[in-house]
Amino acid sequence: MRLWLIPMIYVGASVVCGLTLPRIEQAYLASFTLNLSVASAQAYLSAAASGMMALTGVIFAMAFVMVQFNAIAYSPRLVLWFARDHLLFHSLGAFSATFILALFTLAWIDRAGSGTVPLLSTLVVAVMLIASMLLFAMLVQRLSSLQITSVLQLIGDKGREVIRDMFRQLDAQPAVERKPGPGGGLGPVTQIVTYSGRPRTIAKLSIETLVRQGRASGAVIEMVSAVGDTLVEGSIILRVHGAGGRLVEADLMRAVRLDAERTFEQDPKYPIRLLVDIAIKALSPAINDPTTAVQAIDQIEDLLRRLGRRDLDAGLVRDADGALRLVVPMPTWEDYLALAFDEIRQFGTTSIQVMRRLRAALVGLADATTIPDRAEAVRRYLQHLDLVIERSPLDPEDKAMALQEDRQGLGLTRRRSETP
Repeated sequence: MRLWLIPMIYVGASVVCGLTLPRIEQAYLASFTLNLSVASAQAYLSAAASGMMALTGVIFAMAFVMVQFNAIAYSPRLVLWFARDHLLFHSLGAFSATFILALFTLAWIDRAGSGTVPLLSTLVVAVMLIASMLLFAMLVQRLSSLQITSVLQLIGDKGREVIRDMFRQLDAQPAVERKPGPGGGLGPVTQIVTYSGRPRTIAKLSIETLVRQGRASGAVIEMVSAVGDTLVEGSIILRVHGAGGRLVEADLMRAVRLDAERTFEQDPKYPIRLLVDIAIKALSPAINDPTTAVQAIDQIEDLLRRLGRRDLDAGLVRDADGALRLVVPMPTWEDYLALAFDEIRQFGTTSIQVMRRLRAALVGLADATTIPDRAEAVRRYLQHLDLVIERSPLDPEDKAMALQEDRQGLGLTRRRSETP
């Protein structure tokens, strides 16, 4: 549903209610009136109408200023995420509906000199005012979630959700499982689908649709472009291997949802990307806030620990008979490590606090990872980090400090006890 439809539905419903409800009252409920003077009712409804429009302007000006400010401080990719909050649009719709309904009800006060105030319409306006105040309170509460801790927690929760949905636990899969790679065993290429149009990003794949099409034609569909990739003119989207006939290209493209930007769906890299963006922006000379970078590393480490216990070969999808039907490019463990730590290491080399927290994260990952190859990759990365610290412009005492592990960055040094 397009977000601009939400306030339009509220406005349309209030117009219909404003046109029909007073007439129904006049025709069938004329004896039910509110024991309130005409002047008082007019003052009440006028205040409700004018106050709602003023409140709408103040609240949304404040909301978008705060969103813009926090997006500049954190990451520009977070602007639309906050601006597309459904609560904003429901609040706009409720405020506008209250304003419109108050105006329509005001027109029926003292209708034809009757000197009466319609009961039901006036009470509906009162209920809408109460609902608007509740939405206002919720909106103010939502704005408090723009604090850095809440923002990092929200991004981390999105990452944990996509990891849980996309990857299976290693201990939950069969002991022996065929995992053919996307090499020559896929069969000859029978069809190539390319992209034409303005640059767009792959936001989501309909896995079930692609598998069903591959099974119907006896083919294996190989996605060349991954979720999160930006397609430009002539980009190869997918290849079809071993099909008995040509698949309908429009049906294949309907299974690939394109958007103007990346989304969290089916893209475990994106939450890590956002966390890294926040960390390196905090490390810029203009902001110089290494504590925010340390908080971002807390969330990054948690996501990597969860990925380390998951089967990362989720890009090989089979049909009900066990035949490979879809190959989707997925990041390797090394890709996740590079995405999570490379830029933070580069921009945080001169920050003792960040180096200590980064080293603690890598040591923790190496200890928590049960797969030898992954643990070895983390240890290699840790050796690289130590080498970077040794070659940094820090003085010898600062280098010794930076080589210590500290989950707080600066606060509590962890020294491993030597085994006798």
